Amino acid sequence: MAAASGDNPSSLFATPAIVAASRNDGSILVRSTTPLKQGARCVGDWLEHWARLAPDRIFLGERANAEVPWSTVSYRDALGIVRRAASWVLAQGLSAERPLVILSDNGIDHALFALAAQHVGVPSAAISPAYSLMSRDFDKLKGMIELLDPGAIYATSTGPFAAALAAIKPLHRATIVSGNPDALPFRAVAATPEALEVAKAFAAVTADTIAKFLFTSGSTGTPKAVINTQRMLTSSQQAKAQTWTFLEQSRDDLVILDWLPWSHTFGANHNFNLVLRNGGTLYIDGGKPAPGLFATSLANLRSVVPTVYFNVPRGFDMLIAALRTDDELRKKFFEGTKFAFYAGAALPQNLWDALEDLSLRTVGRRLPMVSAWGSTETSPLATDCHFLAKRSGNIGVPIPGTELKLVPSGDKLEVRVRGPNVTPGYWKAPELTAEAFDDEGFYKIGDAVTFADPAWPDLGLFFDGRVAEDFKLNSGTWVSVGTLRVAGIAALAPLAQDIVVTGHGRDEVRFLVFPNLAACRSLAGLPESADAREVIGHPAVRSAIGRGLARLKAQGGHSSGHATRALLLAEPASVDGGEITDKGYINQRAVLTRRAAAVAVLEDDGSSEAIACAG
Repeated sequence: MAAASGDNPSSLFATPAIVAASRNDGSILVRSTTPLKQGARCVGDWLEHWARLAPDRIFLGERANAEVPWSTVSYRDALGIVRRAASWVLAQGLSAERPLVILSDNGIDHALFALAAQHVGVPSAAISPAYSLMSRDFDKLKGMIELLDPGAIYATSTGPFAAALAAIKPLHRATIVSGNPDALPFRAVAATPEALEVAKAFAAVTADTIAKFLFTSGSTGTPKAVINTQRMLTSSQQAKAQTWTFLEQSRDDLVILDWLPWSHTFGANHNFNLVLRNGGTLYIDGGKPAPGLFATSLANLRSVVPTVYFNVPRGFDMLIAALRTDDELRKKFFEGTKFAFYAGAALPQNLWDALEDLSLRTVGRRLPMVSAWGSTETSPLATDCHFLAKRSGNIGVPIPGTELKLVPSGDKLEVRVRGPNVTPGYWKAPELTAEAFDDEGFYKIGDAVTFADPAWPDLGLFFDGRVAEDFKLNSGTWVSVGTLRVAGIAALAPLAQDIVVTGHGRDEVRFLVFPNLAACRSLAGLPESADAREVIGHPAVRSAIGRGLARLKAQGGHSSGHATRALLLAEPASVDGGEITDKGYINQRAVLTRRAAAVAVLEDDGSSEAIACAG
């Protein structure tokens, strides 16, 4: 069934064509009727192709700050560096059993070193810098290094990573590569004479060759190393090209400005590979949506107007605040950007509405807002919202070549994924791999979805929370944590940066709130130097939170649709505790486990720390 006329911006995207078939066991199979075309053999084929076809086109750009020009590398020069660095990789005997580990953030050298390893069949493994720079015990980093046994470890500069490198030193035999004199400089690696073996090794790479290991966030214990094969990465981008049809029509216009980390599948497999597959240009944004860092992102956005603007909900929140006060940037952004893409977490509807309103008032049209859904194990694309959804939260439809199985689970539909984009499993963890798949080979991602309209599968699916996160109140009513979290953030806007929902086995739902301290300080009229506890204890902030809870109650009505009390948290989310990733995503279960004392305060109706619903 085709989507209704006018719902699809035909100049940008393909029209969805989806079938949904119910089975006798109650499950529903959902797939695209568009066949997946043959993709590239490997990621290296993309680089070889564009180095021949558009050798002088800028592939990557970066800069230390807004006061200096962009440093760039062309496709031709990138391939030369990749081949020479690949010669060094082969000479050191690196392999899947002794891969390349990268500790530092996004950068040109990071990208070229990873591509060099992959070019000759050696996996790279980018590890979130948070495990090296924000951790205190380095336990998770140690576990990752022990699992991988790397042959080389790269960090842009050894100085900031000194403590982490010292902590893992007894656990590996790897060569340390860096820009510092106390390690092997990457420029020396990139100056290695190109060996004949590079061409042979590149020719031997197959679709089943492991391209990289990406770690899941992991709420407890050591995060799992997800195997990413070449087939996963190339089939995912082939499907993207078949849904985002403008990619095939105007490749020289594809420009992305992106901060999303390459230690995560969104930034690495979706965004970076989107540029490489389609011969675009990626300007690496040294900022991110965090206090003190987003100013860098805004300065870069004034310099580079992206074809597609990628961000997570927190980033859109900060962008909207900036666009409201900067007429020049607002006009430049909405005139030059084709559409915006959010993923990783549902975008609160108030942010969706605000961005549409700003676009309409600035350029006379609504900026298209699209999304997608998947995980590290699905590389990441499993569904894509390549049409104009009516509201936020639509994750789209299955991409070509990928099947979804929707399995009844209580009052929800648990979604499972099968296709060439799905991982074969976890590195050196056969038991975990076996547990991750059902008897038909579908990956059990743990999410739930619901149809926008069951009669019209082309209209897409909505994320319906994590199956394991939802819980029942004493009344027997199910609480949809994912849905309520988004509604709560919108109701408390702009004071709540994120929310953790609690109330399992209780009569009422309650919120643990990670506050947006900048917004709270502004509301309270306090200086930036004000302590977090002073800010969250201010009467103006507490009153506003109480009124926000009342608004949510008025919208939700029933006991599972609102929270009666909230507790503002002075301590930010912990990396060591598994509460947050460096993209800013909150792990609900980890927070509830680690902050049992805060939950107890919420459950104590006599506590003066918690904020009750106004009225």
